[in-house]
Amino acid sequence: MRIQFLRNATLLLEWNNKRILVDPMLGAKDSLDTVPNAANTIRNPMTELPVNESELKQLLSSLDAILVTHRHRDHWDVTAQAILSKQLPVFCQPEDVTALTEQGFTQLIPVHTSVNWENTTISRTGGQHGTGEIGKMMAPVSGFVLQDEHTTLYIAGDTIWCEEVNTAMDTFQPDYVVVNAGAAQFLQGDPITMTAADVIKTIQHPAQSKVIAVHMGAINHCFLSREALRVEVSAAGLSALIPEQGEWISAE
Repeated sequence: MRIQFLRNATLLLEWNNKRILVDPMLGAKDSLDTVPNAANTIRNPMTELPVNESELKQLLSSLDAILVTHRHRDHWDVTAQAILSKQLPVFCQPEDVTALTEQGFTQLIPVHTSVNWENTTISRTGGQHGTGEIGKMMAPVSGFVLQDEHTTLYIAGDTIWCEEVNTAMDTFQPDYVVVNAGAAQFLQGDPITMTAADVIKTIQHPAQSKVIAVHMGAINHCFLSREALRVEVSAAGLSALIPEQGEWISAE
């Protein structure tokens, strides 16, 4: 397994000799409107992709599948909808099948509980994209677990630390967990993605998974930076993989 962190929650996953693009946000810097009801009005994404146009075309032409945890625009933007091959398999929540079909994608694979694909089992997990009424408004969201005979990878998706995440960790005992940090927050309500404290709870889970923290530095309502998260994790006497854009992570 190898993972290249591209931007926000967008990952290129090399898995079992296949290449899977996760939560593609592929538009240029400033191509999306600001997230409303936030503490600033910066346009999104706030950074460019770490690949140039030629490199992006080569990357997209090499793909075997797409995985979309949910359709919020920082995980599935209009550029991705326009430039990705409509014939690629797309793993998704059942709730997103109709919209993705209307966008022209022809190989939808909704994951109700689990599916088998190319010697890999892909299972869907729950999550909470915030608390209270905001959490209800942001739903549905999902995580996904990929398992082969060597490795188990849990992509938690847009969720805070919650019982659903704890249960997924207990059930699958993943070798690696990708968490969406950033402590995204509106002017009202609690954070809707993982805070530093949430990431620390994930690291401390008895499964002892290696935690990869992303979803920072690209969207205007994500206020936890990579640097601040590194400080918090280190102060707790723990470690996590907190990649920079473009960085590769390889399974040990």
